[in-house]
Amino acid sequence: MKEKGKKIVFHLNCLERGGAERVVSVLAGQFAEWGNEVYIATEWQGEDEYVIDSRIKRVHVGLLGKQEKYGRIGKFVARIFNLRRFLKKTRPDIVIAFARKANYRALTSTIGLKMPVLISVRINPVGYYDFLSDRIQIPILFRRAAGCVFQTTDQRDFFPDYITKKSKVILNPINPKFLGNPIPEKREKTVVHSGRLVDFKNQLMLIEAFCMVHEKHPDYILKIFGPDSFDGTKEKLEKLIEERGAGEYVFLMGASDRLEKDMIHGALAAFSSDYEGMPNAMLEAMALGLPVAATDCPPGGPAMVITPEENGLLVPVGDPKALAEAMNRLIEQPEFAEKLGRQAAEIGKRAGVEVIAAKWKQYMEEICAEYADSSRKKASDQNS
Repeated sequence: MKEKGKKIVFHLNCLERGGAERVVSVLAGQFAEWGNEVYIATEWQGEDEYVIDSRIKRVHVGLLGKQEKYGRIGKFVARIFNLRRFLKKTRPDIVIAFARKANYRALTSTIGLKMPVLISVRINPVGYYDFLSDRIQIPILFRRAAGCVFQTTDQRDFFPDYITKKSKVILNPINPKFLGNPIPEKREKTVVHSGRLVDFKNQLMLIEAFCMVHEKHPDYILKIFGPDSFDGTKEKLEKLIEERGAGEYVFLMGASDRLEKDMIHGALAAFSSDYEGMPNAMLEAMALGLPVAATDCPPGGPAMVITPEENGLLVPVGDPKALAEAMNRLIEQPEFAEKLGRQAAEIGKRAGVEVIAAKWKQYMEEICAEYADSSRKKASDQNS
């Protein structure tokens, strides 16, 4: 007899191209493939969003009509009410929230509703979960969470024991198109990078570092793939390229849906983030067998998957000279670089979609079972 699937609601702000959004689109697709009834409840529609499986039901739970004209508090209450109304109607077996505001909304909107909420932290908690409002909300709301998924142990250890003791650390899943590609026999004289053009990825520092590399290796170029986040970073990058006269060897390539083809022939991949949860772009580059140099950024994502000198190189955050030296080393020691690339490609065995989705599924089922047992016990105690 086929196991009955669960009714699952993912909740996040939108599906615009970003790390949390990509993970939700991938996990939701895999859960739908396994026969679950899957919803993605979002607050708004982004301009450039991930395409989702046709079996997934996308639902708008954000502001409606005149609610857009409400004040700040009114909008907050309306968002909670809209999500709660949808959840009361849908009655999912579990709600899975991704990212800070969505976590708070999901936990608030389900007060009094009999359904477990699994939350997920997707960014460096320092600077994102340590405001006064967080110090008030976390002790009240996070205690209500049935569980929490972190990307790294450093993320997890930021939070109190009442959260961490019921949590799991799970890597991000790698899009299957980045797995199983043959490593090219000949590489182009190109350093590649992918990621949204956004301040915390510090592509400014990457360009500074590559300008140093170009002085030693003038036949190499840098290609930066990624969409504009419209936070002003793209304009700063363009200005720096102009100031350095680097227009002939540093290129902003824009967004690409074929990164597995655009990047695979590069000599190496470089990542310069000041912080981020678990860099999906870095995992994808590793899966392609690219030698990788990355900043050892908090909360420890690169350090979770890179063992220095074995499958990649780590450098200090905000140090363009150190990043330039790492890139030069990979260029000047091709056999060493290829060894790192081959070992990096092994990440696919740890972070393939089915492997990671299976970990989420097991944790989700544990939570649902514990919640059902607890509900039965409460009902029994009330009747006795």
